[in-house]
Formats: sequence, structure tokens, C-alpha cells
Amino acid sequence: MTPADLSRTVLHAVRRAVDEDALRAPVPARVRVERTRPGGSGDYACAVALQLAGPAALPALEVARILRERVAAEPGVGRVEITGPGFLSFTLDAPAESDRAVLAAVREQGLAYGHGGALGDEIHQLHHAREARAAVTAQAVFRLLVAQGARGRTTCEQAPDPDWVRLGVTVNAYGTPPTPLTEIRPVPAGVTAGELLERLGPDAARWGLLRAAGHDHAALGPELLVQGEANPLFRVRYAHARARALTRSATALGFTAEAAPYGESPAPYDRAARPLLDLLADHPGVLLAGARHRAPDRVARQLEAVAHAFFDFHDSCPPLPAGDEKPSAAHRARLAIAEAAGTVLAGGLSLLGIRAPEHL
Repeated sequence: MTPADLSRTVLHAVRRAVDEDALRAPVPARVRVERTRPGGSGDYACAVALQLAGPAALPALEVARILRERVAAEPGVGRVEITGPGFLSFTLDAPAESDRAVLAAVREQGLAYGHGGALGDEIHQLHHAREARAAVTAQAVFRLLVAQGARGRTTCEQAPDPDWVRLGVTVNAYGTPPTPLTEIRPVPAGVTAGELLERLGPDAARWGLLRAAGHDHAALGPELLVQGEANPLFRVRYAHARARALTRSATALGFTAEAAPYGESPAPYDRAARPLLDLLADHPGVLLAGARHRAPDRVARQLEAVAHAFFDFHDSCPPLPAGDEKPSAAHRARLAIAEAAGTVLAGGLSLLGIRAPEHL
């Protein structure tokens, strides 16, 4: 069960409680679940009982009890506890089951893993100044919103810079728009699109413009072109290329990825895979948060974290057999995780408008 699945499960439990007249409160449009903080109980936590206590005219603890019995019976949920003033804490079924679900979702959805319809009822007009960083940020935000089901368009205060096209930016209209609109105004880059393209090229320029939060200055120096681990963009793209290379090498050796045996793998392998698998499971939530908060920098940081965890996993548990070693179930399982990481990296880069080459 992924975090998105758990969110839908809790929301379904709220609807059931309302339909059964056990709870008299408006059903929220969505329910937010978050990873439990250090020292907390369970895998995830949710404050929906506190949110509904007032409208339901019941203590939060009572609302939590009503919801707990309905969520606990759902497949994939191992245990539901009530903590503090009424938080629901969820422990999911054995990690192998939820991990397989995540890997299957990535394989089935491909680059669209993490896309959804959560914002399907929203329409946005993203309006920005005639400035390179604002234009690129607005385009990335637009991509994130569309990936979550929203509709809209981008507009500029003045006629767009012709060089924006090479940065992957299109503008639907320009001038003074009618309200309502969403203004995208990050700290200006201080250079034109043409200068950035000449100095960095489109991919490095977009990464530099998007990686920093909008309220921070963008780092646009030559370090963006360095082919080394100190350059986050290179590390993300190299992790993707390495994942694709593993698939090609496995094919040459006569085996393919298979996630099913993962739960039977030895404990050291489980520990090494855990950070990467958790990041893959969290990816849909990061994309949704990036769209809601108009923050493509969150996606960039997520990709950096996935790349870092991928290399740690790869080095601890190589997906390819060494020497005369025969491919085993563990190798097939490791390859499945590596392939999923590569897909997530490619999909995330695509949303940022950045190419993910298979060879570096």
C-alpha cells in the first residue's frame, strides 16, 4: 500500500462512517497522511479525527475510534493506533507486500507514476513576468498541475522572449489578464534566457532555475556542467543512466527483473533497500505537494534523494552477479528496484522539462 492508497483508504473510511450515520460531518475532499516522525508510532500518521471533531460535535478521540475500526479492516493495513489527542497511526502490512505494490505501480504506470487526478476540479492561470526564471518556473508548475489532473494556461505580462522556446517554455497569452490568476514570481535570475542557453544549455539552465526554492537565488554557475558527484544534476542523470545500463546488462546475461521474491531476501538486503523503497513510495506525494505549493524545487530535491539512495543501494547490493556467479532471485529483485528508481528519475526530470539520457 502506497501513501496515496492509504490516504484513499482513510477517506473511504470517513465516507463509510458518514453513510452509516456513525459520524455526522462533511466528508473532506482529501485526507493527508504523513510519515511518522522519529520516535512516533507506526509507519504513517493522520490528523483527520482532529479535523472532523468540531463539525461532528464529538471529541477527537471518539472520532478516531470510529474511524479506526473501519480502517483496520482494510487490506494492506496491519495495525491502527490512536495516539495523543486523536491522531491515527498506521502500521502497514509486511514491507514486502507494500514494496511489491509500489514496484508494480511504477512498472505499470511508467513515467506517469505519481500522476493522478487529485486536482481534477481545479483551473489555474499562471501569470508571470517577462523574466527567464519566472517563465521556466511557471512552465514547470503548469506541468505538475496537469499531472495531477488540473487544467489551465500560462500568461506573461509582456510578449515572451523568443529564446524561451529553447528552454521549453510556451506562453498561451500575454498582457494584463483578468482575475483570478496565480502569480509566479521567484527571485529573478538576473540573466536572460539567451545568456543562460549560451553558457549552460537548456537542461542545466532549467535545473539551475528550478532547483532552488522560489524565494532563494538560483545558482547558475559553471558547476552545473561539471561531470562529477558534486553536481546534483549530473548525479541524478547518471543514476538514471546507470539504472538503464543495468537492464541492458541483465538482458545480455539472460535474466530480467522480478519483484516477487523480494520479501524472501536476507535481512541485510532489506536494510540496504529500505531508504530507496521508501522514497519510491513517497514519490506520488512529493509530486502532488509540488503541484499544490507551486514548488518544482521539491521535485528536484526528491530526485536528488532518490539518486543518492540508488547509489547506496547499488553499492551495497549489486543487481548484477559478479564473475561466474549465476543470477539469483535476489539479483532479479534488486534489478526490479533499480529499474523502478530509473523510471522515477526519468519521470521527475520530464516534469521539470529536463532530458534523461540513457547514456552519459
